[in-house]
Amino acid sequence: MSAYTTIPELLHSGADDAVAIRAPLAQPLSYAALRRNTAAAVAALNAFGVGRRDRVAIVLPNGPQMASAFVGVAAAACAAPLNPGYRAEEFEFYLGDLNAKALIVEHGSESAALAVADKLGILVLELLASDEGAGAFRLRPLKADPAGLVAAPASVAAAGDLALILHTSGTTSRPKIVPLTQANVCASARNVGASLRLDAADTGLNIMPLFHIHGLIAGLLAPLAAGGAVFCTPGFNALKFFGWMQEAKPSWYTAVPTMHQTILARAPQNSAVILANPLRFLRSSSASMPPQVIAELEAAFGAPLIEAYGMTEAAHQMACNPLPPALRVPGSVGLAAGPEVAIMDQQGQLLAAGETGEIVIHGANVTAGYENNPKANAEAYVGQWFRTGDQGVMDEQGYVRITGRLKEIISRGGEKISPREVDEILMDHPAVQQVVTFGIPHDKLGEDVGAAVVLHEGHSASEKELREFAAIRLADFKVPRKIVFLDEIPKGATGKLQRIGLAEKLGLGQGG
Repeated sequence: MSAYTTIPELLHSGADDAVAIRAPLAQPLSYAALRRNTAAAVAALNAFGVGRRDRVAIVLPNGPQMASAFVGVAAAACAAPLNPGYRAEEFEFYLGDLNAKALIVEHGSESAALAVADKLGILVLELLASDEGAGAFRLRPLKADPAGLVAAPASVAAAGDLALILHTSGTTSRPKIVPLTQANVCASARNVGASLRLDAADTGLNIMPLFHIHGLIAGLLAPLAAGGAVFCTPGFNALKFFGWMQEAKPSWYTAVPTMHQTILARAPQNSAVILANPLRFLRSSSASMPPQVIAELEAAFGAPLIEAYGMTEAAHQMACNPLPPALRVPGSVGLAAGPEVAIMDQQGQLLAAGETGEIVIHGANVTAGYENNPKANAEAYVGQWFRTGDQGVMDEQGYVRITGRLKEIISRGGEKISPREVDEILMDHPAVQQVVTFGIPHDKLGEDVGAAVVLHEGHSASEKELREFAAIRLADFKVPRKIVFLDEIPKGATGKLQRIGLAEKLGLGQGG
């Protein structure tokens, strides 16, 4: 893989006649066509007054147009993909916070973002699909004669320009702006491709949302950087997954654990599709995958599951388990896979193998800092090291195990409890399909341990039974005092299980 540092350079990884983008029931788009489409998008954006340092919000449904629009915008300016499911007040916050110069929506869109853009004086561009292949599009202003339109100088992005801007999830505070340069995202796409040994023969089935770093980098840019193909779906749909697999004949797919678990539940009745379309590997990232589920997925698909570790501030990937024949360690997120990874104590000293502390990183894919947020930057960086906010340990071989988000660690009467440790114990119970352990506010202890559990269909278990099961392998203070049975555990927009704020959502408060 060549040392490209911009999106336009990255797109030259594929041969002219090779397929770049595919989609359900659509004609494939070649790399030559994708490059032409991208150049046309750059020229159109420049003509509409959008230049290299401008921010362009993208509010499009998942699919091939969203994929190629992201690439086209990021080649000309700074792309800011937003969740199309946001409400008007959320769009107002994000569009204002981003200082967006333009907004891209699909033709005929009824998004709440339109009225907000009008209120904020943001240029609205309509995306119209063209018939050159999956994802091909052209842009035109929504209003026939937008006021004050002055063309920007014709130019494509440079390595130091921002390619992508995203907000952190902001579960406990105001979302922070994460700016990522062209060089950051290209380095991360290259890191993912190297970890998975992607090449031109690979087709990735993308079911991840393309307003999320996981989908944008691992799902889209990594396969394009390797000259391979991306099969762009309208988003995750368990009922359609195996049909897409049959059509796409992918060599791999990447997803968050909750998606993998839903797919796993439907795998037995789709064994013929799995057999007819063998995968080279499956990839999981963005949240921890229970080792029990890894084993079940590998048995169902007859392929290795590669667990990776990513975050927005690292333009996605930080660590990754290696492909066979190298050792995969279930329950770990593997070896450093791009940036340098270390463990640091609270005083800023790097720790030896086997010692628990905060996971820190630095490298070409890591953001230089949050935008307009000196306080957050002062807290996030120790010298060259970026603090991930994750607690973990690295073994002698360099495999990293995450023991929990520092802000999710449960503090019960001075004892620190890793929710993930409790999750993994409860997952060993044959009736348990999913579990999320969380802190419940307690007036004397500070916090107590709670667990939300989803049982396998047709199985039963009582709270007493699960507490007794956990007590065999956990110290008494770690055993959940309260177990809540749910049909479904609340998830965020990207499919991650929500640990923070779960007690409040479930109405569990102060206890004596």
